[in-house]
Amino acid sequence: MSTQPSKELDTFPNPNPQRDYTIRIDVPEFTCICPKTGQPDFAQFKIEYVADEKCVELKSLKLYMWSYREEGAFHEAVTNKILEDLATATAPRFMRLTGVWNVRGGIYTTVVVEHRQAGWVPAPKVDLA
Repeated sequence: MSTQPSKELDTFPNPNPQRDYTIRIDVPEFTCICPKTGQPDFAQFKIEYVADEKCVELKSLKLYMWSYREEGAFHEAVTNKILEDLATATAPRFMRLTGVWNVRGGIYTTVVVEHRQAGWVPAPKVDLA
């Protein structure tokens, strides 16, 4: 079992590919380095996706997120890169990644990026009273 950071994202077959359902994952302890100051940046990532044929395996996701710990990255760039890597690995019907960054210089940043599979249309939302 590896306990080292890794850029490899493992997947497993979606157990219910016939159905649209939402998978939500919270990553509360993301860390990277500010490319301007070299100081640590901290964020919480929220992943929401509708899987097609594959789901992301959580231990590999943990090691993947850990791999950014010593890398310099702007908030916008790293949020988009993570979404790109997750979408490439899983080919989801839909994926949204929200990066909620801790305060830096008195400013909070939230970056929201999305991926949609060509031709995928979500079912209408159902609200039960």
